Amino acid sequence: MRQSRRSFLKTSGAVAAAVLAKPRFATARADAQQGAIEPKLRQFGYGDVELLEGPMRQQFDANHAFFLGLNEDMLLKPFRQRAGQAAPGEDMGGWYDNAEEFDPHGTFHGFIPGHSFGQYLSGLARAYAVTGSKPTQAKVHRLVSAFAPTVAAKFYDGYHLPAYTYDKTSCGLIDAHEFAGDRTALDVLNAATDAVLPHLPEKALARSEQYARPHPDEAYCWDETYTLPENLFLAWRRGAGSRYRDLAVRFLEDDLYFGPLAEEQNVLPGEHAYSHVNALSSAMQAYLVLGSEKHLRAAHNGFHFLRTTQSFATGGWGPDEQFRKPGSGEIGESLKTSHSGFETPCGAYGHFKITRYLMRVTRESRYGDSMERVLYNTILGAKPLKEDGSSFYYADYNNQYAKKGCHRDKWPCCSGTFPQITADYGISSYFYDAEGIYVNLFVPSRVRWTHGDARVSLTQKTNYPYLPTTQIEISSDKASAFPVFLRIPAWAGPGTSVAVNGKRVLAGPKPGEFARVDGTWKNGDRIEVEFDMPNALEAVDPQHPDVMALLHGPLALFSVGTVPNTIGKQEFLAASQIGAGSTDWQAKTAAGKLALRPYAAIQDEIYRLYLKVDG
Repeated sequence: MRQSRRSFLKTSGAVAAAVLAKPRFATARADAQQGAIEPKLRQFGYGDVELLEGPMRQQFDANHAFFLGLNEDMLLKPFRQRAGQAAPGEDMGGWYDNAEEFDPHGTFHGFIPGHSFGQYLSGLARAYAVTGSKPTQAKVHRLVSAFAPTVAAKFYDGYHLPAYTYDKTSCGLIDAHEFAGDRTALDVLNAATDAVLPHLPEKALARSEQYARPHPDEAYCWDETYTLPENLFLAWRRGAGSRYRDLAVRFLEDDLYFGPLAEEQNVLPGEHAYSHVNALSSAMQAYLVLGSEKHLRAAHNGFHFLRTTQSFATGGWGPDEQFRKPGSGEIGESLKTSHSGFETPCGAYGHFKITRYLMRVTRESRYGDSMERVLYNTILGAKPLKEDGSSFYYADYNNQYAKKGCHRDKWPCCSGTFPQITADYGISSYFYDAEGIYVNLFVPSRVRWTHGDARVSLTQKTNYPYLPTTQIEISSDKASAFPVFLRIPAWAGPGTSVAVNGKRVLAGPKPGEFARVDGTWKNGDRIEVEFDMPNALEAVDPQHPDVMALLHGPLALFSVGTVPNTIGKQEFLAASQIGAGSTDWQAKTAAGKLALRPYAAIQDEIYRLYLKVDG
């Protein structure tokens, strides 16, 4: 049966009350492998970072409770059915079911049965690593155990996207092994790999190559073999065996994607947006595992093209899930033609991954700036999942009647990436190296680690970006000397400052870099950052220079209520917050007062991101 509203709320309360303790278990196998490259920055474990009360914690708790309470028979039903086994439980609905009526130009019911199972498993495994919740770990183990006997090659007979679903399944299994201590998960992965290999092509295929081959219907041309290498490399690194490294190399799309990108050719236009951003993480794994500078260049250049030729002011990209030709004005034109501006949970998940990789390898703060923009202007404004599988999908940037809503079909791909990205919030907030700690996101949180022989924690208290400050308190069981590196965003004005225990130590730190604050830290020491957050205008693209969005620091501000046909440039720039910490801004125009809000504060009202600006 579907979970009742009452039982769902009871589960939410139980999860929220769980003790946040770093789980301890041995998952390393003797054949686990190290890559060729050690990044400059290292990532904390999921259990090292605790989100404190705030919007990110609320999103994480809601997703954790939702998937912890999801009926296991329903999750396993399409696999059991295709294996010819008894399959109790109701159908999930939407993309997830076995159903005959799928039509690539109509209903997507039955599109890719069981496609997101691995993502739900991954989200739960990561949630266990964050919280130490034993019921969550037990559910991960039960799902792996129950999934194992359903694995068979015939699952993929007549299946539209075998690589796509296998990629998600492999992610869930390696995460169950790594983060939830499931010792059987890699054996199940080996069986799942044997099952899918007869259904995969000889190499990664671009969509154009898939269309050129015989196909029963158009949907068979949408598979994403080019995203496989990231999780295959990770499987090898986590001890699944050498064939995963070999398979990862086999499916690197060097001929039509990574090769041209490495040579600074912008081959993004016309490609499916999310999957090709996701593929950049495969290029980064190729660099880390193989030491391939070509793939590092490909990831660097691909992300540069994404930011400079494809992005909206929100940091989102890919209207109608497609990259556009630079210089065509198509990004600006999409404000008139599309209500599908940015595939939000999937896009944000892929964006967070590639920015984490690039920041760790380069130690450059600009990748944190980009992550921050996507965080506050896209994913934190996503509506919660509904019990029937209705899922927030597209951010709407249309100039007419833009509004938040759910995908028309139940359980789409974004229902899978949503729990993954919210579990990743903590590990995206801080990094470290041999010297000290890097503060990337200014969010209510606590990170714990050992420096030398001192046990240290850093607690961040903030209502950033609605208040332009953050306070960081250091706790240590003994005095410890190390630098704290603070990301100073590229937009930060000259009034930005850093103080230690009330004494200013940095005035006007250089924007776009990590500011270094050295100290021999004692229990109770405080670092305070005051950000100078200016207003700025950003055009949608060079072909529409007078169609602009208003930014306040990292926040894109959306007009709500009555919106004028045009607004003066100085009127727009003079918009101000109606009170300290408020989520409402106001601009005074010739036509009257214009109300503006950040995306996370918008509920069901109609809004508009871009306005025509005079002057």
